[in-house]
Amino acid sequence: MSGHSKFANIKHKKEKNDAAKGRIFTKIGKEIVVAVKEGGADPNNNSKLRDIIAKAKSNNMPNDTIDRAIKKAAGDANAVNYETVVYEGYGPSGTAIIVEALTDNRNRAASNIRNAFTKGGGNVGTPGCVSYMFDKKGQIIIDKEECSMDADELMMIALDAGAEDFAEEEDSFEVLTAPDDISAVREALEAAKIPMVSAEVTMIPQNWVELTDENDIKKMNKIIDLLEEDDDVQEVYHNWDE
Repeated sequence: MSGHSKFANIKHKKEKNDAAKGRIFTKIGKEIVVAVKEGGADPNNNSKLRDIIAKAKSNNMPNDTIDRAIKKAAGDANAVNYETVVYEGYGPSGTAIIVEALTDNRNRAASNIRNAFTKGGGNVGTPGCVSYMFDKKGQIIIDKEECSMDADELMMIALDAGAEDFAEEEDSFEVLTAPDDISAVREALEAAKIPMVSAEVTMIPQNWVELTDENDIKKMNKIIDLLEEDDDVQEVYHNWDE
């Protein structure tokens, strides 16, 4: 899949999110709770929290909402304990799907996620059944229209900061890093005043699957929509070339 599609998908998701900002903010708020519990409320000493704040800002989450979420997580000893759970499975025509959830009720999450797969004609598999088809990477997407910097200069800043790869696409730049290096690379780009569409650790498919049957496309969209609408689900990764 080209970077153009990745960029288009991110823009499409952001537009879709505009109609459901509350749900997105809730999901990011849960990530803030987990990060604060693990590493404290000071982003200067908590790189995971810094990354989530950057993600929140890229989703247009207001600063005061972010600050409130951090303070609430830091001050509430009885805050909900969220557990990270990952499910893997198959959609139509053997498409691979990975679902990351943060939940306070593992049974509820499992039931809802299984239902989403079933309603779209897919099925949940065993742990590891599709994750080997993906690479876990830090991925930063930059909109060409918003970036005045020359591609070579941008690439050198990214590579000097520890990026593994840099690609120029039709309307965007893509920077790939090892998962542990995304903070350093993102901060180097921020210091250079480079606006980013997104910067997060993601699962990138090694190969993409094209769906040509209309029914398969409808089923795949149903699975993805049901999963993304679930309050327990944080991220949905797949290898469908949309």
